[in-house]
Amino acid sequence: MTDDMILTVVMGSRAYGLETEASDTDRRGVFVAPTAAFWRLEKPATHRDGPLPEQFSWEVERFCVLALEANPTALECLWSPMVEVITPAGRRLRELRRAFLSERARQSFAGYADSQFRRLDPAAPKWKQAMHMIRLLLSGLHLIRHGEPLVQVGPYRERLLAIRRGEVPWAEVNAWRVELAAEVGTEVGTAGSVLPERPDRERVEEFLVGVRKENL
Repeated sequence: MTDDMILTVVMGSRAYGLETEASDTDRRGVFVAPTAAFWRLEKPATHRDGPLPEQFSWEVERFCVLALEANPTALECLWSPMVEVITPAGRRLRELRRAFLSERARQSFAGYADSQFRRLDPAAPKWKQAMHMIRLLLSGLHLIRHGEPLVQVGPYRERLLAIRRGEVPWAEVNAWRVELAAEVGTEVGTAGSVLPERPDRERVEEFLVGVRKENL
């Protein structure tokens, strides 16, 4: 790991509880560029790959922007049960995670799942992709109802793995998708949603300014 990392978590199948013997270890992280680097015409990178295989990280400001936009991957990073690296700044970021939440999550989670659905061929579906499409909708629905995404799939594990193995007919998978998508849509703006209308941008910005000051 590099010295500028403030948070590194395991994501993907291992974090979801859907791993198989062939599963890779997907890592996502947040790093902080030196504040003085932003004074130059050429700005620091907003993201990077590595150094480990299947590892991807965002610069802290880019991560905050994505999380404020309810990006599913960014939000789920803040709830990953598998934390590998965490500094005091990373701990403050995790403690701030509910400040990023808003009802915008309905659109983002449903939108990402719909994008996956549109890339699936019903005549020959990619079953792993179909599984993750359903998982994303389950995660979004849990977020709307309980204020946190469903990272560990728990009781849905066997049914999701059956989809991955191609043991569930496409019609049944699609019916589950339609049901979940409808629930995600109707929960928002009703008593079923616990999410605020807007995220707490002020708290997020206060955190970001503090990190920049620490890295002068």
